[in-house]
Amino acid sequence: MYPAELTIPMSKDLTSFGFEGLATAEAVDEVLGKQEGTTLLVVNSVCGCAAANARPGAKMAAQHAKKPDHLVTVFAGVDGAAVERAREYLLPYPPSSPAIALFKDGKLVHFLERHHIEGRSAEIIAQNLAMAFDRYC
Repeated sequence: MYPAELTIPMSKDLTSFGFEGLATAEAVDEVLGKQEGTTLLVVNSVCGCAAANARPGAKMAAQHAKKPDHLVTVFAGVDGAAVERAREYLLPYPPSSPAIALFKDGKLVHFLERHHIEGRSAEIIAQNLAMAFDRYC
């Protein structure tokens, strides 16, 4: 677990932008267990690629004309039970942080693992997500 004084600003980077922070397994079930609508999940982390690529890319994508009904986030290394439960919804993909997932009607339809995020600009990530939004939202 990371110290709160380190992670609070990283968490607020998304929650102050309109992403709902999910801190418990029950909160994850309540959102990702829905069978209607679309949800974007960001598995946040303290790594540099989360700060430089994943969070900015997700925020840019959230400004696209078509966007998910719900924007949510869990924080790896902070919200242990929530991240563990979210990763169950992300199966068969292995644990990855950061990661960005799009769900439609309770099913995972688009997923960016860490290796899709590292080395790519926030703009490229936003474009990738916008194309998924156009298709599924």
